Amino acid sequence: MNKTSKIYVAGHRGLVGSAIARRLQSEGFSNLITRTRKDLDLQRQTDVEAFFKKTRPEYVFLAAAKVGGILANNTYPAEFIFSNLMVQTNIIHSSYLFGVKKLLCLGSSCIYPKNCPQPMKEEYLLSGYLEPTNEPYAVAKIAGIKTCQSYNRQYGTNYISVMPTNLYGPGDNYDLQNSHVLPALIRKFHEAHIENRPFVEIWGTGAPKREFLYVDDLADACFFLMQNYSDNEIVNIGVGEDLSIKDLALMVKDIVGYKGELRLDCSKPDGTPRKLLDVTKLSNLGWKAKVSLAEGIRQTYNAYIDSRA
Repeated sequence: MNKTSKIYVAGHRGLVGSAIARRLQSEGFSNLITRTRKDLDLQRQTDVEAFFKKTRPEYVFLAAAKVGGILANNTYPAEFIFSNLMVQTNIIHSSYLFGVKKLLCLGSSCIYPKNCPQPMKEEYLLSGYLEPTNEPYAVAKIAGIKTCQSYNRQYGTNYISVMPTNLYGPGDNYDLQNSHVLPALIRKFHEAHIENRPFVEIWGTGAPKREFLYVDDLADACFFLMQNYSDNEIVNIGVGEDLSIKDLALMVKDIVGYKGELRLDCSKPDGTPRKLLDVTKLSNLGWKAKVSLAEGIRQTYNAYIDSRA
């Protein structure tokens, strides 16, 4: 990519897409192509093809996706599999039809088996059963990986797929009905702190372990890989460290300044026991995360407070 390249950031208003757009703009890339959901329905093949024919992007960051936590995945499985399959297939196929030079497809660490050996290496993909609570979403993301790899094999395209760990940061979704665990914790502890509630309850036993990556670090990794990686195999993006949900909750509790009690609702599902990515491949390529979890949560919490002002 050069500073005048036409770059389409799909999903530029989302957590990931907005971070990628910020990263590109900070490097002086000024020829970004974006469309809101109102302007372009990525689920409609004819609309996507017409958009690509008109705009002719040279590079594509495929960050558009329907995402959510355990509750949302359990409640709307059909929407998760349909929307994600359609969006990524339409963008990948249109990229091929209209000569996109390179595409980066964002996946998710949930593509790996539920009982995957830890840390999870790239070659463990499709080596076991998926976690049932987010299987439709995971199947769609695996299909995206295989679509990119298949187009590379048959058509000689340059499409890469990256698998980020759990993400968080400014602009996250704090709706308790469909948010991920970290933004949900931030909102719960903030509201309990402001309203002086005696306790905060979280789902599950608190034992599952998760890895968290600040979204601006993800954007930096995507920018790095777009410039430096062209292999057909997937690349994990993470920090290489994890912690239990209970310890995460206690960290958020401390940063927010909440003084009440933390309670665990063990009747609710835990999800996958552990999801730690092996990031050896990315480290060997020369990239490493910069923002610590505590600092990232502080920045995210400050952004959350500002958004409510």
